[in-house]
Amino acid sequence: MKNQFVRGLWHGVPIALGYLSVSFGFGIMAVRAGLSILAAVGISVTNLTSAGQAAGVGIIAAGGTILEMILTQLVINIRYSLMGISLSQKLDSSFTLPHKLLVSFGITDEIFAVSSSRREPLRPSYMYGLILISFLGWSSGTLLGAAAGQLLPESVTNAMGIVLYGMFIAIVVPVAREKRSVLVASSIAVLISVILFLLKDALPFLSDGFSVIISAVIAAAVASALFPIADEGSSANAESETIK
Repeated sequence: MKNQFVRGLWHGVPIALGYLSVSFGFGIMAVRAGLSILAAVGISVTNLTSAGQAAGVGIIAAGGTILEMILTQLVINIRYSLMGISLSQKLDSSFTLPHKLLVSFGITDEIFAVSSSRREPLRPSYMYGLILISFLGWSSGTLLGAAAGQLLPESVTNAMGIVLYGMFIAIVVPVAREKRSVLVASSIAVLISVILFLLKDALPFLSDGFSVIISAVIAAAVASALFPIADEGSSANAESETIK
């Protein structure tokens, strides 16, 4: 068990280093939005979702409603449920319900990628090590960024605030170059977001939070219609017909 925990820590070091730099930008963003250092760190400690936290801080800064926050987080973070279902197929028999509940808190895109690439069944001790080091990297980076946001000149914090958005671009661009569906979905979301921004004066009731929701839902709906994923049964039938 100890070896599995240490192995998880070791495999999570690259994730932690990446989170350290990215969450530094989030800490600066949170402080610039008017949150205290304690509030910024509290958000990172209790959420562990970069896109969700960035959107949430934007809604808080804009004075959005609880409904906006709930819908935005649902749209952005529902993918973690799918990741959890996928990882549940790789769990060791020692994974009891309490272990599953604890580990589910720490599932992120990067942790899911590392965990799903493992050939042997996942043990609780390995997942705890992987999540712990990543969690420390994310929360400590937020603390450093929030503190720096109150100490550094505004010109420097403005420049550092783009780090979080740079991470999002770095995540989307490589995948969009390989998959046309991702490129189309991203382009549609950007286009709708720009249109809603330009119509801000004509639609004063439409807040930034709902703009994110509308852009994401429409982009996902159009992309799913243009690039449907055939189920295994349909693929198998099509393949058998081709062989005949």
